[in-house]
Amino acid sequence: MTERARAGAAGARPGAPDQRTRTRRAARWLVSQHRERIAFTGFPPEVAPQDLDEAYAVQAAFVRLKSRDCGPVVGWKIALSNPAMQRFVGLHESVAGCLLDRQVVSSPARTRAASYGRLLVEFEIAVELGADLAPIGRRYTRADVDQAVAAVRPALELADDRGADYASLCDHGLQLVADNAWNEGAVLGPSRRDWRALDLAAARGVVRLDGTVIGAGHGRDLMGHPLDALAWLADSLSRRGIGMRAGDVAILGSLVTSKFPLAGQRLVFELDGFAPVELEID
Repeated sequence: MTERARAGAAGARPGAPDQRTRTRRAARWLVSQHRERIAFTGFPPEVAPQDLDEAYAVQAAFVRLKSRDCGPVVGWKIALSNPAMQRFVGLHESVAGCLLDRQVVSSPARTRAASYGRLLVEFEIAVELGADLAPIGRRYTRADVDQAVAAVRPALELADDRGADYASLCDHGLQLVADNAWNEGAVLGPSRRDWRALDLAAARGVVRLDGTVIGAGHGRDLMGHPLDALAWLADSLSRRGIGMRAGDVAILGSLVTSKFPLAGQRLVFELDGFAPVELEID
């Protein structure tokens, strides 16, 4: 028995469900929380993931259930690319999540505020893969992933924090992982296949709410360079035996702090070298 298994066995309560059973129950619990629009709250103790590996196992089970309504996985996302945000939720690294087919749309787009517990929007650089990034026995480098990128485009991430209490979020970092990092879709702007002519690290993104600038950032805010963020994402998936496939989309983290738009408002994200991404909130 491994040290980890011994520790788990020693800490298990008599009659407590095993990890596989906990994973299934946790995923079903998340589905019911979303369906019933229940405010974000901690897992019941008997199904709560015990570590990051278990949290990702719950995420995979949750995504499988969610895909029945939202379609198959067509891409990936990064959350918490900033170390300060990681500490804020009690984690020590960024978080990977999935994008589902029927939740990924093109700009201009509309969504309803009432469809979310609390809508939050992030402002991202997205890549389209033209080649697979399969699991490998070493870390991915920027040069590795550069060769796999077919196109780059600006994007908005749509997420739902379900009214989370941010003051206590540091106690629920593993739940954020399990809950697919709160993703509820993405809005993709026009793509450029000549993206190597651009300086992605220096590219500036500006966010306007009803015409007023409310935030700005640069590509270098994504782990130093957007392709470094992509390499991190490929590594995170590779460690779990998951590959990224040609045709997948990856959104690489927000250049600007999350915004919480309300019904009747309009967001525009302008990234240097690209047409704007537009979202109307009904």
